[in-house]
Amino acid sequence: MSRWAAVTAIGVIAGYAAVLLANGRHFYTDDTESQYTGLWVALGRALRNGQFPVLWPDRWMSGNNTIDDAGLFNPPQLLVDLIAPSVDNLALYATIVKLVFSIIAALGVYRICLAYGGRPAWSAAAGIAFPLSGFFLFFDEASWMTALTGTAWLVHAWAASVRYTRGKAGPVPVFGYLYLTISTQYIFPAVEAALMLLAVAVGEIVYRRAWKPVLRLAFAAACAGLAGLLTFLPSMLAAKVTWRGVSSIINDQFLTIPWSESLNASLPSTLPAFTSWWGYIQPMPLTYVAWFLIPALAFIDWGRARQAWQELSAVALFTLIMLMWTAGPGTIGPLRWPVRVLPMLAIGLLVLVGVLLGRYGTVRNWRNRGIAAGVLILTLWVRSFSADPHNVLRHITAALVIAAVGAGVVWLGRRRGTAAAVALTIVAMFPIAYYQVNAAQPTPMPWHLPANRAEARAAFPDFTGTTLQLGERGLLQPSDKNLEGAYGSLVFGNYAEDMELNYVNGYTPTGHYYFGEMLCMRWDSSVCPDAYRRVFAPERSTGRPLVDLMLIDRVVLQKALFPDARNQPAPEGWQWVDYPGHERYIAVLERNNGPVSTMNGRVADTRNVTASSVSETNTDSRVRVSSDTGGRVVFARLGWPGYRVTLDGKPIPLTTVAKSFVAVDIPAGTRDADLELTWRPPGWKIGLATLAAGVLGTGLLQWLYIRSRRKDEPDRELSATDRELADIIAAGQQSPE
Repeated sequence: MSRWAAVTAIGVIAGYAAVLLANGRHFYTDDTESQYTGLWVALGRALRNGQFPVLWPDRWMSGNNTIDDAGLFNPPQLLVDLIAPSVDNLALYATIVKLVFSIIAALGVYRICLAYGGRPAWSAAAGIAFPLSGFFLFFDEASWMTALTGTAWLVHAWAASVRYTRGKAGPVPVFGYLYLTISTQYIFPAVEAALMLLAVAVGEIVYRRAWKPVLRLAFAAACAGLAGLLTFLPSMLAAKVTWRGVSSIINDQFLTIPWSESLNASLPSTLPAFTSWWGYIQPMPLTYVAWFLIPALAFIDWGRARQAWQELSAVALFTLIMLMWTAGPGTIGPLRWPVRVLPMLAIGLLVLVGVLLGRYGTVRNWRNRGIAAGVLILTLWVRSFSADPHNVLRHITAALVIAAVGAGVVWLGRRRGTAAAVALTIVAMFPIAYYQVNAAQPTPMPWHLPANRAEARAAFPDFTGTTLQLGERGLLQPSDKNLEGAYGSLVFGNYAEDMELNYVNGYTPTGHYYFGEMLCMRWDSSVCPDAYRRVFAPERSTGRPLVDLMLIDRVVLQKALFPDARNQPAPEGWQWVDYPGHERYIAVLERNNGPVSTMNGRVADTRNVTASSVSETNTDSRVRVSSDTGGRVVFARLGWPGYRVTLDGKPIPLTTVAKSFVAVDIPAGTRDADLELTWRPPGWKIGLATLAAGVLGTGLLQWLYIRSRRKDEPDRELSATDRELADIIAAGQQSPE
C-alpha cells in the first residue's frame, strides 16, 4: 500500500473516532440495531449448524432470506455473519464492521481518482472526505448497512472498469467487484453500478474513440450481471406476493432533493430543506459533501483543466445523472426515495474536484482566487440560510470557519507545498464531523435496543417454543426503551434474534402482503388493535384459528395496546400465565396442553386425511398420508413461490389457504403415501446456470487478456531496445571524438 493510501485508511479511522466522541452509538442505530445485527446473529448460527439459511418457516414475518437484505451469496457478508454469534456487544461489532467497509469505500474513491490521473495527495483527501459526507455518514453508515457495503464495492468496480478499458488490468477485478456490489442484495447499488458502467463506457468513447475496450467492459459487466441473477431472481419471481409487488412510477416529493440544495454541499452547518420523516427542514446535514469541495473550485487553473474534459467526461456524466435522480421521481418500481443516491452524487463531485485539484490546482494569483473563494462561500451561506433561516448565526460561524481554514490551506500550499495543504484539509474534516454529529443529538433515528446480547437474554423471560407477539412499537415511551423497561419483555424488529429466541415477529422490508394483511402486521412487526381478535378467529375454509394454523405456542400481548385483555377469559384451549417482573408490559397466553410446534412436524390442519410427519427441515416436509375419500393437508408454512409437492414421487398441485398457508389436496384412495413438500428459491436453477456462465465468460476474457499481453511483450522489449540504442547513438554524437 502506498503512503497516501495508508493515509486514507488512517484518516477514516480518525474520522470514526471523532464521530464516536460525539455519539458512541452512531453506527448502531435505526435499521442497524433493529434489522441487520439480529439478522447477522441468526444467519451466523445457521451457518455454524451446517445450514444454508434460505428459509426460516417459523419466522413468518422475515423468514424468506432470499428476498430481504441477507446477502446470502456475498462471501464477505457471510464472514460477518459467521463471526456475529461470538460477539456479545453488537454496537461494538457493528462499528468495527462498518469501519472496515468505510475504509474499503474510501480507498475505492482514492483509486477512482488515481485511475483518472489524479495525484495521490488530493485523491486521499477525496477518499477520506467520502465516509464523512452527510448522507453517507448519517444514513448509510449509521443505519442502512447494505447501502454502505454495496457502495464500498461499487467504487472499486468503477476504478477496475477504467483500468480494464485502458489496458492496465484484467477483467477479473471488474467481475469480482461488480458481483460483490450486486450480491449485497440491495437494489440501489446494482442500478447505480449499471449507470456507472454506462458513464464509463461513454467517457472512454469520448476520450479515446476506442470501441473494442468498451465492448470488452460490457462483456465483463454482463458476466457479473449473469452471476448476480442468483441474488435477485428469487425476489423478482416472488414479488407478486410481497408489499413491493406493484411496479409504478410516482413523484410524491417525499425524500426528493431540489437541485438548489447541492449549493450548500460545503457548509458544515447546513440543514437542507426537503420533505422527510422530520418535516421540511432536516435535523442533519444530509446534502453536505466536504468543506473544501466548493471553495476549492477557485484554486483550479480552469484554462489548463479544459484539456481534461474528455478524460473526465465519464465522471461528469455520472454526477449529472445522479443530480437528476435526486430530484425525482420519488418512486421508480422498487427504487424509492431519491435521497438514497446522494452518496453517488458525493462520489462524483469528490472525484472531479480531487482529480482537478491534483492536476490543475494552483495558488498563483492567490488574492483574486481568494476573493472568488469568498464569493463561493457566500453563496453557500445564502443557500443554507435560505433553507434554514432559524440558525443564521450558526451558518455565519460555519462560513467564517471555512474561510479561515481555507486561507490556512492556501498559505500552506504557497509556503510548504501540496502535502502540507492536503494535511490541513484532511485534519479539518475531523472536528467538522464531531460538530455535525454532536449538533444532531439526540439522534432522530434511534430504537435504543440493548447492545449487549447476554444482558438482554438474562433480563428477558425464558420463552421456549414459537412465540407470537402482538404489540405496537409506536406506543413505547422514551423511558420504556431500556432493559429495565419494555426491552426486558417486548421485541420489535429483529431484536428476538439478538437473544436467539424463536419469534414470528421480525423486521422485513419486503414482507408477504397477504400475511401482513391477515394479521395487520407491519415491517417492524407492530400490529393493529384488531390483531388479537384476528389470531383467535376461525379461518373461513378450515374453521381453525390462525394460532393453530401457524402452530403458535405462546401469544404475548403488549399491555399498552391491549390494556383490558387480561380481564377477559382466555380463549378456548389457552390460559393466562404469569411471568413475575414482566407484568407491567406484557400479558402472556400459553396453550393448556403444552406446545404444538413440535408435535407433528409442520402439519397444521387436515381434512379427511391422516397425516404423520416423517421428517422436517426448514425447506422440506415429508409426511405419510392416507385418505379414503380425498382431503386436504394444510402446512404451517407461508406460501412463498418456490414450493413443489410430490406424492410417491409424482408431482401434484398445491394451493394456499387464505392466500398465506401452503395446502395440498390429497386424492381419494391414497394409502400410506409419501407426501414430500419442498421449497427452493424460485429461479435457483437458472441462477446457478447464469452464475456458471458469468464465471466461464470472465475466465474467457481473462485468457484473452493474458494472451494479448503476451503478444505485446516482444513489442515492448523491442521498444526498450530501440530506446537504449537511441541513447547510445545520442551519446556518441555528443562525444568530442
